[in-house]
Amino acid sequence: MIVLAPLAATLIQLAVSRSREFQADASGAQMAGQPEGLARALEKLEVASKVAPMVDATPATAHLFIVNPLTGGGWTTLFSTHPPIAERVARLRAMARSQAR
Repeated sequence: MIVLAPLAATLIQLAVSRSREFQADASGAQMAGQPEGLARALEKLEVASKVAPMVDATPATAHLFIVNPLTGGGWTTLFSTHPPIAERVARLRAMARSQAR
């Protein structure tokens, strides 16, 4: 229990952080009135982060970035502070479609 409790707490904290990212996207899109514009901006930031990755980014500073500066997939996304950009963009585009109706 001593080993598992801190791990479980960390996983919950990271899940909350990812959920806050979605909420921040929704709030920003609502405030700007253009979810599609924010979706395109996130895609551009993702491309830029792959072209010129942050070499000095650490897990301790990853939460400060708009786009996750750390790479990885699979199980490592469980420990990510950011949800995948593709998922964020999909939610923003769904928001844009619902506004268009």
